[in-house]
This record gives sequence, C-alpha cells and structure tokens, in this order.
Amino acid sequence: MADTIQSPDAPAREFFIQGITSDGRQFRPSDWAERLCGVMACFRPEGSGGRNAHLQYSPYVRPVLLNGVRSVVVNEDLRQIEPLAYHFVVNFAKDNDLQILQACLLPDAEAPKST
Repeated sequence: MADTIQSPDAPAREFFIQGITSDGRQFRPSDWAERLCGVMACFRPEGSGGRNAHLQYSPYVRPVLLNGVRSVVVNEDLRQIEPLAYHFVVNFAKDNDLQILQACLLPDAEAPKST
C-alpha cells in the first residue's frame, strides 16, 4: 500500500478544538487537552513510535497552547485510520460545547541568530 503525500499547496487537513465553550467560558479541568490526547496516543502511523511509543502523543491528536488557550490539533487523517476514534474526538468537542476551528498548525519559524 503506497503512502499518500500531500502537496504543499493542498488545503489544511487539521482542525483545532479550543478549550473555550461557545459562550466564552474556559473549559475545565485545566489539563483536559493532555488527557484527551493521552487517550488517543495509541493512534499513530504504522511502524512509528518505536520502543517508547506509549510515552508519546499521537501525531494525529496533539495538545497545543494557542494564544494562551489550551487546545487540541486534530489531523483529518485520523478519520481514515480509525473512524471511531475520529468521531470520539469530534463528539467530545460537541458534547462539551467546545469551539472547533478549521485551520492548520504551521511550523515555528526559525529564530534569527544573534551575532
């Protein structure tokens, strides 16, 4: 089975679940993102992770801090790999009235080197 490589010009295939409810309240507990990502840690590309895979978040569901708001980045590839896991994450956001944003996480720009 061949791997699919996404073109750099392809649309974003990620979305963010923000730890803010639709009425603007901060979601609790404060470590909700890490807990959710911990539950999803076993969903990863075949052959990845190695010996310490159980200590790493899945590349498909990972916690981030965006503008001071705890959030989770979900890669749409999870839907193909494990549809039930994908629906679990989406339903978690809906059931808890969390905001979902379509976007993609860009790599950090390299900081300028001081001379």
